[in-house]
Amino acid sequence: MNLAGSRYSPSIYTQYPKVELHRHLEGSIRLSTLQEIANAHGITLNKDAPLRNLVQIGEHEPYTVDNFLSKFSVLRLFYRSPEVITRITHEAIEDAVRDNIRYLEIRFTPVALSRMEDFPLTDVMDWVIEATKEASLKHNLPTRLIASVNRHEGPALAAEVVRLSAERINRGIVGVDLAGNEAEFSAEPFAPLFREAHQAGLHITVHAGEWGPAENVRQAIEQLHAERIGHGVRVLEDKDIVRLVRERQTVFEVCLTSNYQSGVVPALTNHPLVRMQAAGLRVTINTDDPSISRIELSDEYYLAHERLGMSLKGLQHTVITAAQGAFLPESERTALVEKLQAEWEKFL
Repeated sequence: MNLAGSRYSPSIYTQYPKVELHRHLEGSIRLSTLQEIANAHGITLNKDAPLRNLVQIGEHEPYTVDNFLSKFSVLRLFYRSPEVITRITHEAIEDAVRDNIRYLEIRFTPVALSRMEDFPLTDVMDWVIEATKEASLKHNLPTRLIASVNRHEGPALAAEVVRLSAERINRGIVGVDLAGNEAEFSAEPFAPLFREAHQAGLHITVHAGEWGPAENVRQAIEQLHAERIGHGVRVLEDKDIVRLVRERQTVFEVCLTSNYQSGVVPALTNHPLVRMQAAGLRVTINTDDPSISRIELSDEYYLAHERLGMSLKGLQHTVITAAQGAFLPESERTALVEKLQAEWEKFL
């Protein structure tokens, strides 16, 4: 993303200490790594299209949900070995460190990672857990995992992922996520399953109010026990639901570039992030799929500040809100908040 013309040196956005709560592992793979995997495993792709065009959003592509999700269909061809899955996990954490992220939650989709080679879900989850633990220790970046399931793949498969996640709470999986196309697939069939996940001690985040209406945010909170909402940018369409999320102190995982590239907002300047914050909602800034969108979290801070007019104090508030909304024990959340508040003092 071009940062030319910024009132500040572009590097300042990298210097800001950050927290990321909404980053998909499958959308965080370096293009160079994908090319190496394709060469090593003989993966045959469309010879008439460069790899970049197949797995990343280009400037002249249609910004629609179908086009955005099509990138994941190609990416599923690359999960060919434990070594590949371990590598992409390590590199996702390395990239976050380079962007000065102080705490990271990565959500990964075990079904997506397992399908190409028919790996057992247990193995895939353990590979990601071990790789995360190793990279987190190596780079001194506290990282937790969220297991994600897709609406279109149905509750039965999701139930297996939730069960395995509950068995791994003490090994780094802290929550579960419902993702996928909410415009065509309801969250309602997953409600009993997510109640069970909540009772098992897993935290809950749900993609809602992105491609679907504000009512989906209410459903996620009241029926699926969502503590956080992935995206949720259509929540302002319903005053009653705005009142509900304020009362519940629900945290929103907002992803600016992703919302634009997937057609949720018609223009970046129309993004409701600042209006959501002004309405008293607990908003955070995230990348969603940094490789697919060709961004880093610093780019999203640039957009929020330079294009949407969010103040530096507002940026800091999103970081502190993210720390407060982290799926961590209370003592660890408090320590993270205090650390970030102290680090941000020099920028305000």
